[in-house]
Amino acid sequence: MLAKRIIPCLDVKDGRVVKGVSFLNLRDAGDPVQNARFYDEQGADELIFLDITASHEKRNIILDVVRKTAEDVFMPLTVGGGIKTLDDIRDLLKAGCDKVSINTSAVKDPYFVRRAAEKFGSQCIVVAIDAKRVPGTQFDATGEDWFDEKDLQEVCLRMPPRNPFTWAISTHGGRTMKRIDAVQWARKMEELGAGEFMLTSMDKDGTKNGYDIELTREISEAVSIPVIASGGAGTLEHLYDALAEGKADAVLAASIFHYREYTVKEAKEYLRAKGISVRLS
Repeated sequence: MLAKRIIPCLDVKDGRVVKGVSFLNLRDAGDPVQNARFYDEQGADELIFLDITASHEKRNIILDVVRKTAEDVFMPLTVGGGIKTLDDIRDLLKAGCDKVSINTSAVKDPYFVRRAAEKFGSQCIVVAIDAKRVPGTQFDATGEDWFDEKDLQEVCLRMPPRNPFTWAISTHGGRTMKRIDAVQWARKMEELGAGEFMLTSMDKDGTKNGYDIELTREISEAVSIPVIASGGAGTLEHLYDALAEGKADAVLAASIFHYREYTVKEAKEYLRAKGISVRLS
């Protein structure tokens, strides 16, 4: 059995780690390299940087962060945020990251994922899926340019939804809904070359009430590539639920580790005691 992974996540803006709620009221939370070193010492399996500046003009800042981090720590590093071109991916990989996380660019052009996987290999292409339960949502009426494309019709969400446990894709931090079935989207992204998913429940994100287990399990069972559960971690039990009941391959958490509510080591010891295979140094 493959070991389950524990992955802290850091939001990076202008070269600094920031914390806030829904990207509002951001405050400085330290140097990203120092934070990465701390998590490396704690035994984290991987680390994710989300570049929330995400603009071409400031791309060199995150590249510098990645270079310095890669020199200091040896756990795998994933970077997401503002990745729009193959050159963006190339620059990040050359700077020292192991994987890149793609979200909006995949929604705008699903075949971008295929081109990226063909050029750099599926193993370094993570597709981020921000999913939200369908009832009560407002959809982007226009869709994307590819919306009526024959080969992509299966990902278009049928209305009314197929059952109460249907999720649609959201963008812009959950503020814009796309008429895309999240489960079918995951299947299509795997077909086009994604090597892993970072699955965030926008309903649960920031609540600290636990991951969306139904969503996590449904997508984990629909695909054969690894799924990282994200959004809602508040206790160590939540991590266990996502791995055991949600069938995720990894769990991502931010606040519970960043504010030292729990250490990565404590999380792993708890999971091992509950019968989950994890790497413990």
